[in-house]
Amino acid sequence: MKDLFLSNIEGKSSNFKQKILGLCVNAGDYSIAELSKELNASIPTITRLVGELIEDGFLEDLGKMGTSGGRRPSIYGLNPSAGYIVGTDVRRNHISVAIINFKGNIIDCREDIPFSLRSTEESFRELCGFLTDYLGKMGIDSGQVLAYGINLSGRVNRNTGYSFSYFIGEDKPLSTTLEEMLGAPVFIENDSRAMAYGEYICGEYSKEKDMLFINVSWGLGMGVIIDGKLFYGKSGFSGEVGHFPMLDNGQICHCGKVGCLETGASGSALYRIVIEKLKEGKASVLSEKFNNGEEITLDDILDALKEEDVLAIEAVEEIGSTLGRAIAGLINIFNPGSVTIGGWLSVAEEYLLLPVRTAINKHSLNIVNKDSVIRFSKLGKKAGPIGACMLSRSRLLGVLD
Repeated sequence: MKDLFLSNIEGKSSNFKQKILGLCVNAGDYSIAELSKELNASIPTITRLVGELIEDGFLEDLGKMGTSGGRRPSIYGLNPSAGYIVGTDVRRNHISVAIINFKGNIIDCREDIPFSLRSTEESFRELCGFLTDYLGKMGIDSGQVLAYGINLSGRVNRNTGYSFSYFIGEDKPLSTTLEEMLGAPVFIENDSRAMAYGEYICGEYSKEKDMLFINVSWGLGMGVIIDGKLFYGKSGFSGEVGHFPMLDNGQICHCGKVGCLETGASGSALYRIVIEKLKEGKASVLSEKFNNGEEITLDDILDALKEEDVLAIEAVEEIGSTLGRAIAGLINIFNPGSVTIGGWLSVAEEYLLLPVRTAINKHSLNIVNKDSVIRFSKLGKKAGPIGACMLSRSRLLGVLD
């Protein structure tokens, strides 16, 4: 299947086939008449193309569609047994992995698997070995995998296949190296954009045509959906909201600049603020561990939040207020239908959302924000790996710009 028209999409028939698959990816199942109307093509042409797609294994005949009367048309949809897509979301010390079938049904999803990815070919080979072993445990032969999607933080050029956060050489793109290791097409993507796409396809507000996805993890990123499409910008690096020079706090960002939004509204900012307060002697459930010289992690801080620790609550409120002020500016610029907050810190829930909403109400224009829904990610930690799957399937089929 991988070597059929996907590798040669020139020509009118192949273009129509892509559009048929794109409609099925984005809107579900169709009859011949519905496809003919959507694509402004004749019934005989669509009948022939659908037949070829069934023969190639992309589509299946789902039987007759129930109607109130008259002749019942057959409906067609993506064939789930055509193969699998594997998505991997890489974070600082963990990865999350998901598998979908060709129809988009989630076969498996596992979160927070310990793994520290480094900028070496050996480390990526270890990641590929893990994925191969994982598929074997699921009873899936690697030959059944149509594509892999791998989300990485920072600047990722999805067209060239290079990552500037995990750079292992100029000789060939990272995606090409991974394809050689895995034996199937590999699509690398910025983690925030993939999460945005996953939420767009599978989330509670799916099909919201204009959406901002704010990824609040150790860093801070954003995915943008405009008119139902991911927005990449001229060079493919849009969404770097964490490096907006908004703050006058004197904090040096990991990018080397001072005052980036990420230094005041992210997991790393939360960690810094809590550690600073502990050094000042502020009381917390973390105080004993800190005073004993034990390592405090971001997960420890989030656990303290669940115990209603005052220091943790105050720190989350501080970054929430900063984040809300930034989101207010984004709402004024984009006027989105929804702003979805996801990532590691979304587990803070109302402790984060309340100061965010307060700041939005204070700083954004009422006439602009009144139609913007502010919410947490429906998919949670699953947004990354599921988004990687859905995005890779769409790119494999050529249904994304």
